[in-house]
Amino acid sequence: MFHQIPVNRPDTPLLNRIDSPSQLKKIPEEKLPELANELREYLLYSVGQSGGHFGAGLGVVELTVALHYLYNTPNDRLVWDVGHQAYPHKILTGRREQITSIRQKGGLAAFPNREESEYDCFGVGHSSTSISAALGMALASRQLDKTRPRKVAAIIGDGALTAGIAFEALNHAAHTKADMLVILNDNDMSISRNVGGLSNYLATILSSKVYRTMREGGKKVLSTIPAALEIARRTEEHVKGMVAPGTLFEELGFNYIGPIDGHDLSMLVPTIRNMMDLPGPQFLHIVTRKGKGFSPAEAEPIVYHAINKIEPKPKISLASTKPKTPSYSNIFGDWLCDMAARNERLFGITPAMEEGSDLSRFAREYPERYHDVAIAEQHAVTLAAGLACDGAKPVVAIYSTFLQRAYDQLIHDVAIQNLDVLFAIDRAGLVGQDGPTHAGAFDLTYLRCVPNMVVMAPADENEARQLLYTGFQHKGPAAVRYPRGSGPGVLVEKEMTAIALGTGEIRRQGSDIAILAFGSMLAPSMEAADQLDATVANMRFVKPLDEKLILELAGSHDMIVTVEENAIMGGAGSAVNEVLAANEISIATLNLGLPDRHVQHASPQEMLQECGLDTQGILESISSRLRHINEAAQTTR
Repeated sequence: MFHQIPVNRPDTPLLNRIDSPSQLKKIPEEKLPELANELREYLLYSVGQSGGHFGAGLGVVELTVALHYLYNTPNDRLVWDVGHQAYPHKILTGRREQITSIRQKGGLAAFPNREESEYDCFGVGHSSTSISAALGMALASRQLDKTRPRKVAAIIGDGALTAGIAFEALNHAAHTKADMLVILNDNDMSISRNVGGLSNYLATILSSKVYRTMREGGKKVLSTIPAALEIARRTEEHVKGMVAPGTLFEELGFNYIGPIDGHDLSMLVPTIRNMMDLPGPQFLHIVTRKGKGFSPAEAEPIVYHAINKIEPKPKISLASTKPKTPSYSNIFGDWLCDMAARNERLFGITPAMEEGSDLSRFAREYPERYHDVAIAEQHAVTLAAGLACDGAKPVVAIYSTFLQRAYDQLIHDVAIQNLDVLFAIDRAGLVGQDGPTHAGAFDLTYLRCVPNMVVMAPADENEARQLLYTGFQHKGPAAVRYPRGSGPGVLVEKEMTAIALGTGEIRRQGSDIAILAFGSMLAPSMEAADQLDATVANMRFVKPLDEKLILELAGSHDMIVTVEENAIMGGAGSAVNEVLAANEISIATLNLGLPDRHVQHASPQEMLQECGLDTQGILESISSRLRHINEAAQTTR
């Protein structure tokens, strides 16, 4: 058991010998627990150096060792769910020396990435996709590699089995009778009582070739007596059901084994070895402890889901200390509680992001109006629609990237019926080290095209509170999108005042150039405008747009610049262009935003700089556009 994160690189002689799984297979089986201990210590050290996801990886150290020891990767496929648990996998597949660069610009990706390694057979970031992807691989191999089909395993856990797509995949896998193994990495300690000598022993027996031979042979003998075969089947299920909670998976068509201790390599290796050769869909249920081996993470697994890079402790200067700026999530959490105190119709809904979206206080104070629906974004939105149908005012707190998974529900169940639902969309724009899978790059584009939607983008903390109130007061579907982290530090007014729909405001009066800033882009736009003597409009609303303001600015300036932290294609800038075109106004325009490519992981500031959305980038883009305009004018003359 480790009690602190190593500052210096630990001594790991066994691990140092492994640059690929083929070298792992040369280690004697009895040495695997020693290797697992080294791997856990090295993982602690490396995450301390880089920061990153933490607890889930510690919990699957033994499982990762067992899988790469037994499977012939990369030919065989290991499909990791979510990716939080894949750090040990990266270390064992040739990336040990690079692991300290994880989540940094130019370094390893935070999640499995097909471009990064042949051992990452499926890119991931969102949860619950592993079984579907693994099933596709198993079916492709069955059809295309008939002489020697590859083996396929999906490792799902960390709450990912709560999503509907996982059960859709389980149902289809059973229907196809695909040869694949699903491993449920269960770190919910509520079922730990089922883990012990008896269930471990039975798991070994139930997964053994002897038992399988007897089972299949018995089926053949009894097949001529249907009644007896049915009695035998039910008897087997009842015997399994007495010692393992696997009846559901058996009914779906899987051969269920478990639960077993996921930290006991003497159990894991023989059980997986037996199961990987069994035909048809197999389901292994292992129980692990999130943060295993690191006492603080075991005690507080939510807190240690991820950690920041460990920096040297700075000298404390009382003169330089200042109060911490609240994050946009904090602003939302406080507003939600304040609004709930005023209005009993308010319900709060989140798809498994209580802490991330800052709903913990609301959950404590209003438990009867709080619904964490687990990783089920589609259900979250339609649940809100149902609540709205009967007089409630639901607020769906959801990350931009996760709302993409419920787009049909947003259109079909909320917008078409014009239901009274407010979406509080967190992590809008670039999110930093988690990279493109978590970026909120598309919400302005995919929301503004939906009839009945109101779409708002606050520029600062106080505006976030006031626009949330505005959206709550609006009768119909509305969305407020705000970025990750803190804002510019504007004082938040306790009083809530609704802002008239579709109204922007002039924040700086200049000449020649008018910059129309949306949301988080107001601050760098203001800094750029100071050097250009440009006018700056804080647009606030993406839908409905302040068309009157746009036309006034177009009539009094020579150039319109739009700036947004969203994809340029179809975004807020496109909406402004549509207004100008509809009014037959010809004016020089420049749309700044996220490029037509996936922006790779880096710090948030590095990503903004790469996209030209920091102050300097905005200045350079405007200057470049002005040069082209002047050159074109000279050529025409």
